[in-house]
Amino acid sequence: MKQRFPYLDENSSFRFPPVSSATPDGIVAVGGNLSPGMLLSAYSQGIFPWYSDGDPIIWWSPDPRCVIFTDELHVSKSMKKLLRQGRFSISLDRRFRDVITACKKTPRSGQNGTWITNAMLEAYVTLHNLGYAHSVEVWDGSWLAGGMYGLSLGSFFFGESMFSLIPNASKAAIISLNEIIKKMGFLVIDCQIYSAHLRTLGARTILRDEFLRLLKEGLKVETHRGNWSELIDI
Repeated sequence: MKQRFPYLDENSSFRFPPVSSATPDGIVAVGGNLSPGMLLSAYSQGIFPWYSDGDPIIWWSPDPRCVIFTDELHVSKSMKKLLRQGRFSISLDRRFRDVITACKKTPRSGQNGTWITNAMLEAYVTLHNLGYAHSVEVWDGSWLAGGMYGLSLGSFFFGESMFSLIPNASKAAIISLNEIIKKMGFLVIDCQIYSAHLRTLGARTILRDEFLRLLKEGLKVETHRGNWSELIDI
């Protein structure tokens, strides 16, 4: 009988294989589960899950790594103008499940289906309830027009996914998040995989060894746990 991997609560830890043993495309391990201790252990070691429904969980640590340093975020003149117009309003941690569900359901160019499985969705909702995972909501009036979610550990925010139902809503989410967490002392938004969309916001790639060095320092900072809904006016 195949042995089930144990459920790890938030106070438990798991040591993944060293990322130096990863495959050329960044796969570190396969299997396990999405329990809180497993996920928090992964992120603290520079690893994240990414897999398709029906497949085993695949754990990744790509080299190079795409990041946005909070003091390097680029906001175009057109986005500055749009944000000044006040069309969008922003909230934090008010509709986490709705944001991750929208990220799951929103079609993406060049992709067939989604990597946000039902198990992934519930796992990150659990991390949200534990105070580690957070959402940014972008409102057009009373309509949830865009947003993003991710995980906070130390001075790192690990961005997981974003969605936009109208132009520029996802950009408004990450720009607003960056403004808030920069004031909180955050240094890095981990974007995981490079894209042209992220490049327009100032994202760049760094070597995995440099990412791990920065992460080690960042984890020395106390994690800002809890509901961030009151931080919008920080």
